[in-house]
Amino acid sequence: MLGTEFRTGSPNWIDLGSPDIEGAAVFYRAVFGWEFVSAGPESGGYGYFQKAGGTVAGLGPLTERGARSAWMTYFRTDDARAVARAVTGAGGRVRAEPVSLGQATFAQFTDPQGAQFAVLQSAQGLQRASEDDTLVWVELHIGDPQAAIGFYRGLFGWRAEAMQAPGMTYQVLSIAEGDQQTGAFGGVAPLQDAREEARWVPYFAVADTDALVAAVGDNGGTVLMPAANVPGVGRIAWLTDPDRAVFAVLKPDPRQP
Repeated sequence: MLGTEFRTGSPNWIDLGSPDIEGAAVFYRAVFGWEFVSAGPESGGYGYFQKAGGTVAGLGPLTERGARSAWMTYFRTDDARAVARAVTGAGGRVRAEPVSLGQATFAQFTDPQGAQFAVLQSAQGLQRASEDDTLVWVELHIGDPQAAIGFYRGLFGWRAEAMQAPGMTYQVLSIAEGDQQTGAFGGVAPLQDAREEARWVPYFAVADTDALVAAVGDNGGTVLMPAANVPGVGRIAWLTDPDRAVFAVLKPDPRQP
């Protein structure tokens, strides 16, 4: 289960790159109740989304030429520079070289099939997860799931367990350590359309999927996949914010641990 006790390979941070910091802050406050707190005058506009006093995500301006607004998932590592070397050695690309700020080091990459991800070398990270209006799951949509699993296993040692879902084989991802079910944090699904791009999608837990979808529409976002029930998982929907950054929401099935 995704939490805030981070071990190697755990998702430990997410942030949104946006062309409109003020507009993004307004949208996510209306949808999730998040409050935006600036990281300070020297942060270049970067800051934190908070819920009930705990940090649930970051928000910063787009800095890469031609970049589109998107959510970025970071994974815990003990050595960001070693991950950068492993990424290039396995056919991926370093988008942002490892940079240290205080006691944290981060870097951003593109995997061999085009999905963007990042690492954060730090004992700290998200302060709230797996509760309403916080990150609960991350999901990789990609053309060749088995090749992708092999790539990320080489970086983080992840384990994968296949399960049958409607129309596809879904792979549940777990960190390398401990009980596999307890260590599950995300999944891998094959692309369903040749026009779909490879990407990591964050899922946020919600109390009411349908109400959340309505709030997105009322505040300038769009619905990519309407609310639907997934047996044994819960009620999900795929959405975008007004700048087309993709995210998903999930009201978990109460039978799930």
